[in-house]
Amino acid sequence: MVLREQSFDLVVAGGGMAGVCAAIAAAREGLRTCLVHERPVLGGVASSEMRVTVHGAGHNHSFARETGIIAELLSEERRRNHEPINENGWTNSVFDQVLYDFCIREPNLTLHLNTSVIGVELEGADEVDRAPHTEKGYYEREACAPSRRLTALRARTLSAEVDLRLAADLFIDCTGDAFIADRAGCGWRMGSESRAEHGEAHAPEQPSTATMGNSIHIRAKDVGRPAPFTPPEWAVRLDDPSYFYEQGRVPNDPHGGFWWIEIGMPWHTIFDNETIRHELTRYALGVWDWMKNRDPEMRERCRDFALDFVGQVPGKRESRRVFGRHWLTEQEVQAHTPFPDAVCYGGWGIDLHTPGGLLAETSEPSAAERYQEDSEYASKIYVRPYGIPLRSLMARDVDNLLLAGRCISVTRAALGSVRVMATTASMGQAAGVAAAVMTQRGITLPELAAEAAEGGPAVREVQQRLLRGGAFIPGVRNHDDSDRARSATASASSRQLMHGLSPTDPAPFEQLANLPEEGAYGLEGEVAQLLWFDGRLNTVSLCLDNTADADLRLPLRLVRVGHVWDNRKGGDSVLAEGSVGVVPGTARWAHWRVDLADLAPGWVRIETAAPAPGLRWRYARGVMPGHFASRSLSPTRLRDLHASFAYRAAPAQDAFAPAEVLSGVTRPTTSTATWRSDPGAGLPQWLELAWEDAQPIERVEVTFPGSLLRDVHSTPPFYVEPQTAKDYVIEVEGVEAVRVEGNTQWRRVHRLETAAKARSIRLIVLATNGDPAASIAEIRCY
Repeated sequence: MVLREQSFDLVVAGGGMAGVCAAIAAAREGLRTCLVHERPVLGGVASSEMRVTVHGAGHNHSFARETGIIAELLSEERRRNHEPINENGWTNSVFDQVLYDFCIREPNLTLHLNTSVIGVELEGADEVDRAPHTEKGYYEREACAPSRRLTALRARTLSAEVDLRLAADLFIDCTGDAFIADRAGCGWRMGSESRAEHGEAHAPEQPSTATMGNSIHIRAKDVGRPAPFTPPEWAVRLDDPSYFYEQGRVPNDPHGGFWWIEIGMPWHTIFDNETIRHELTRYALGVWDWMKNRDPEMRERCRDFALDFVGQVPGKRESRRVFGRHWLTEQEVQAHTPFPDAVCYGGWGIDLHTPGGLLAETSEPSAAERYQEDSEYASKIYVRPYGIPLRSLMARDVDNLLLAGRCISVTRAALGSVRVMATTASMGQAAGVAAAVMTQRGITLPELAAEAAEGGPAVREVQQRLLRGGAFIPGVRNHDDSDRARSATASASSRQLMHGLSPTDPAPFEQLANLPEEGAYGLEGEVAQLLWFDGRLNTVSLCLDNTADADLRLPLRLVRVGHVWDNRKGGDSVLAEGSVGVVPGTARWAHWRVDLADLAPGWVRIETAAPAPGLRWRYARGVMPGHFASRSLSPTRLRDLHASFAYRAAPAQDAFAPAEVLSGVTRPTTSTATWRSDPGAGLPQWLELAWEDAQPIERVEVTFPGSLLRDVHSTPPFYVEPQTAKDYVIEVEGVEAVRVEGNTQWRRVHRLETAAKARSIRLIVLATNGDPAASIAEIRCY
């Protein structure tokens, strides 16, 4: 073996989505960064080796999809990739190459693939190898770190017969299994706390060593002719239809996928990983054998499908959780507790799979109850977007170790939400930026942690750098004192007034809207529609179907809500109550006179006040920013539909004013945070920032509305968000300074060739990628 020693400012261990985003973020912030990963391709569970779709808050909430580096990666993959996305099993090498490309072109980033970390070095001490105990019912290893400081990782590139010593001042553990934290002597837990320990609704009555299982995925291909399948003798034979159709393992797609090909208990998800891989392979082939040869519902559909891929690298959901500077609980997730040191966010439900997976009596509880929309369990697991504190990304027992991914400092119940990859990618970006701030300020991790609970200046700098890097943090706005745009006034060539949408009006996000084939939603339960209210509203009109033979009435209320993710029925207050009559027929417009005036602008929601069997509310073709529909989740809460109902507002509402680009956020939250030009006026259209006194400007940073409506799995091949400006010009004091053609990126940074002092800058959108209106979320000037 050849020994090579390398030194960096930061070493990131683990090249899944958390590690990739951590390394890119730190490198962009100027740190000499190393990313070491044991596999030949980046992405971890999202790579072509495992093929799991990147999920996050956008699955449950419109306009909650994660931005920042993860959005850059996923947007670029969709732009390049010919392949549609299925639930699981469809990730191909295009995504691998996108991740590799992003890492290779970072000049401050050194990448070591096919390289396993085999040990750690501690300042003045040897690494720790102490076993956990189960005295509390779950695995726990108390802190036993002989030193508070890591000095290097020892790694091995077996294929090249090279040993590496990777020294650094700071480290980030993105290994998933918390290998670095474990070897350094950090305290950790694995398994489930009891309900009594933290009072968590999703914790079991008794503590347990049980964990969620690992999965592999299968994919099949339509070959255009019958494709017989004979399983090997060692494959599991499955013959009971109830195992699939009554226990939450419905094989409803001949292409494969199937997250529920999952096994953990009775095996240990770390030490028995190879045994689990073999058992998963036996069952995966058994599932395909059932579908092809005996399944009464799928056999004919699978006739021409041939097995094309069987994963052999199990994707893990759960193992060690490291003690950090804050232990995040389910209550904090459910209450979306505001943390002064929030640096990333989640929004996936409390998704805890049944231990044992394929070996258990039923699959994951939502699947076992056939994804009932308004069940008690569905309501119980649904959470609004919530912030994750930086302290949960800081190891408690080693003073130069950060954490990102499923190994962060959380209870097992909270892990059910934070473990998904878009969330862990956001953690990675936050950890990478935090490492840069510590390095450049010359402060230690304990010093940063000490001020974190109070939201001190270093934490605020982390937050502001994250926002500037495209990330989103709930409740945090742009307060960057160096951003000259914050003191500007905004004007534009035109603006779109919000008249509402009919079932046929063109609108943004048409390709992403979740529209059912029937084009309407039955009002057997309550539903709602958000709209921006500029202080005066005379009439609201709803486009409804009446399938009965007689006139029907629909009771309504108009309620005030503070932000787009406030899903409480009734909101903050009721502004108007009434009802509309609907005559029999399809697409009948019903008009409700509300006569509101001289009120503060803000979000309001049209809510149906009682079930109305026989009536259906028609869908619109697309969704205007922030203006989405919801349906009943529980007696007190609503759930997002990722679509918009058809409605009209009179007079039209001033929802997309030029000043929205200076709101401090880049997505609809407490306002639309979007300027849109009048789509009927055509292009070009412009937006201008102006100052009373000339400002020194060297950089202009622009954010266009991204694909925020839904998760990436809803995005078609070769997709570019139509609202993104394709061709545009930036003028400084009326003189062209930047010209861009063929743009597909939602966020662009432009350094002016010549720094200028200017009283105005103007961005002129010449063409978009399909939207008839120009649209901008934010402009920053430095």
